[in-house]
Amino acid sequence: MSDEVAKAVEECARAAKAAAPSLATASDEAIDAALTAMANRLLDARETVLEANRADVARAQQEGMSAGLLDRLTITEERLTGMAEQLRLLAGSPHAEREIPVKELSDGLRLVERRRPVGVIGANYEARPNVTVDVASQLVKSRNGGVLRTGSAALGSAQRLLEVVIAPALSDAGIDPAVVQLVPRVEREAAAALVRFPDLVPLVILRGSGESTRALALEAAQHGVRTLAHADGGGVLYIDEAADAGKVRDLVFNSLDRLGVCNRLNLLLIHSAVHDQLWPVISEALAERKVTPSLPPHDHAIGYEWALDSDHEATVTVAQVADVTEAVSIANEQTSGLAAGIATEDAGTASAFLDGYTGTGVFWNAPTRLLDGFKLLAVPETGINLDKVPGPRGPVTYTDLYVRQYAVLPAN
Repeated sequence: MSDEVAKAVEECARAAKAAAPSLATASDEAIDAALTAMANRLLDARETVLEANRADVARAQQEGMSAGLLDRLTITEERLTGMAEQLRLLAGSPHAEREIPVKELSDGLRLVERRRPVGVIGANYEARPNVTVDVASQLVKSRNGGVLRTGSAALGSAQRLLEVVIAPALSDAGIDPAVVQLVPRVEREAAAALVRFPDLVPLVILRGSGESTRALALEAAQHGVRTLAHADGGGVLYIDEAADAGKVRDLVFNSLDRLGVCNRLNLLLIHSAVHDQLWPVISEALAERKVTPSLPPHDHAIGYEWALDSDHEATVTVAQVADVTEAVSIANEQTSGLAAGIATEDAGTASAFLDGYTGTGVFWNAPTRLLDGFKLLAVPETGINLDKVPGPRGPVTYTDLYVRQYAVLPAN
């Protein structure tokens, strides 16, 4: 790693830490005013932001970026409006309880759980400029400073969003704008540098491919930095023998509205008893989405994540299974554990699937595309955590970004 890259990241971390008290002590009203100002400024600077994004997209096209990744990179008029709407919803969302009574103790004392900001949280994410706003707003709402590092393809858009939306909105609310930093380097090694400063950035949110995220998590552990990782994805749908054909068609179609996202349909498991009957309906839905089925015998792992394949992302793996038990086993053991759904009209079979699947999100006659902070919880997310340990799992939002502190106080 070059000294210049490490120094640039460290400077961002020190600046965010120095400014963090300005945010930690801000009133609820100031926090919400900042978020509302971000929404207003985003709409007012619409053309400036879109112009920067068009430049990023044009450069990525010249460099051969795949269609799915280009879709992630692009800010459309509609998406920009949606970003502003999400900011307003977040501004109107209740603040997390900062102090919760636990119990009365002896000797005239009481126990209280206090929820405090982490301080500064890092975030490393792929070339998705909307995530810059999502993460920054979540950090502001939770009163945490931030050091953001995005993929080089989206850096221009991210810089413009910071300059004309995030920083001035914080200033408008009387909060030090330095509390949100964006690493200005395009080198990939900046991501590794971000997880090397435990005293400055003790927690880093990791989003991206499974391989890169696992490598960064390992690097972070070696330096004493904790991580919240959103790595592998891919939604699973099991079509039971008691499935309704119309619902199956809609589930397949609606699960493939975007191909470059983690919660899209990736693996389709069909009960062998109804495969031939339902395949015409399924294949028609795939054809409408211009998605190719990968049929047996497969030359790839059955849970292979097509969203990360630049050549074959418009693909869904299809396999037959004998029953719900086999479907659950495959979903648990051969996929990422992000999300799985069942299409069935049989409540008993649905319960067996819901109880058997151990992944982050489970769905009955509903698409895995719903595993998203905004769609489920009406607030943006910093990512979807897949850890199998206690702590925030699933869509991570501002209500999760705190550390507990136990306080023993006088009862009166």
